[in-house]
Formats: sequence, C-alpha cells, structure tokens
Amino acid sequence: MSCPIPRRERRLGTYFHGVLKVQDVAVDPVTRRVWRDEREIVFSRKEFDLLHFLMQRAGSVVSRDELMLTVWNTTFWTSSKTIDVHLGWVRRKLGDDPSQPDLITTVRGHGLRFELHAPGSVALDDDSDPAAVRTA
Repeated sequence: MSCPIPRRERRLGTYFHGVLKVQDVAVDPVTRRVWRDEREIVFSRKEFDLLHFLMQRAGSVVSRDELMLTVWNTTFWTSSKTIDVHLGWVRRKLGDDPSQPDLITTVRGHGLRFELHAPGSVALDDDSDPAAVRTA
C-alpha cells in the first residue's frame, strides 16, 4: 500500500489529513501506520510511540528523561538500555544506519533528534519555520 499523502502536498515536518511527514517518513497516529517512501513498515507499540514522539519534535533535541516520561510513562529508568534497544529497532526498520544516521541522530550529552532534513539536502520550504509542524 502506498503512502496516503498526495505527492504535491508532501512537505517536510507537516501534517496532511492527520499524517505526520518528516523527510521521507510518514506516520499516521490514528491508524498507527508508518511508511518510508512508499513502503509500509510495521512497528511494535513502543517503537511506534518512540518514533512518533521524536517526529512530533523534529528538529529539536529530546532528552532521555523526556522520552522515559512521555513514551514509557515513568520518571525512573526501568533499564539503562531501554531507549537504546528500542532506538536500535526503530533505526533498523527505517534503514537508518546507526553509524551515520540520516533520520534520528544522537546529540551526545543531550538526547536524540529526528532530523528535519537529510544531510546535504536542501529545504523544500525555505520560507517556513523549520521547527514548526503545521496542520493542513
């Protein structure tokens, strides 16, 4: 099944009929479906929650404490590797090379960031606020 966003309506960091699109990844929070380019990818519940939260905050660094609170609904660390393990699964399913990630990058000492643009790419919508996620 192809991504439900018409090509002419695809913009980075935008919602279109409830589907969030950043780079070439689209997430539908209602149906909990994910696409990269035109390929649908199946995620577990926590993998989806992690990806969706990072994409909602695309361009911003999200701390591990914030991820534990928001995605895992806890203020304590259930395991020091919980986020790393789930992040590894998400990156693998998206095809994001952990040694040189284009989608989810680690900002050492601060947290994780879902990148608005792939390295070396040019923004398609230069007159907009790159951190803004708009509704269409």
